[in-house]
This record gives sequence, C-alpha cells and structure tokens, in this order.
Amino acid sequence: MIGRIDEVVFDCTEPAVLAQFWARVLGGLPAMRDDSWHFVDVPGFTRLAFQRVPENKSVKNRLHLDVDVPNIDIAVEQAVDLGATVVGDRHSDAAGSFQVLLDPEGNEWCLVVPRS
Repeated sequence: MIGRIDEVVFDCTEPAVLAQFWARVLGGLPAMRDDSWHFVDVPGFTRLAFQRVPENKSVKNRLHLDVDVPNIDIAVEQAVDLGATVVGDRHSDAAGSFQVLLDPEGNEWCLVVPRS
C-alpha cells in the first residue's frame, strides 16, 4: 500500500456552488479553505473538495460517484430540485437500477438502487 485517499477533488469554476450542492445531496456542511477551495466532509465517506480551475469541463468524466438511495423516483426529483440535470433514461440490469445525472457544473454522477 502506498497511501490512503485523503479527499476526492472536483475541478470546477464555482467551488462554493458545488460544495453547497453536494452537501445537500450527501450530507455534511460546506466549508471554505479559501475562495478557490471549498469542501464537504461527507458523513461515512471521505472529504469531497472543489478546486477552482480556469478551464471549463469539456468531456465525459472518467470517474463518477454512485449515490445509493432507497427510492430512485424520489431521489431524482430531489436532486433536480437542488440543481441536477437528468441524462437519458433510467437503466436496470442484474446489479440494480440507476439514473445518470449532471451536477450544476456538468459532472456526471448516478443515483442507484442496488438489487437485494
């Protein structure tokens, strides 16, 4: 082992906006280290950090978060109310159901209901 995850960092243009959004999705309180670096200590997970960069997002994420929820319909509605955007249709397979969404800066993530 080389080390452990300290935090998951999102490059973004508006760190405060994303910290607020993800705190509402996952819990925890948004905090600010400085104007260009905000974070959320997510209960039961590692810190999510949001770092201002000059570039806009231009391609699909190579890494995304899957958020386990008890009811995907309710969770989608709540996420959209917080500023998420639904992408495509809901999918189901042997592992369960999932819906792809975008956060306010266009980062892909999924709401998932695993099969029991």
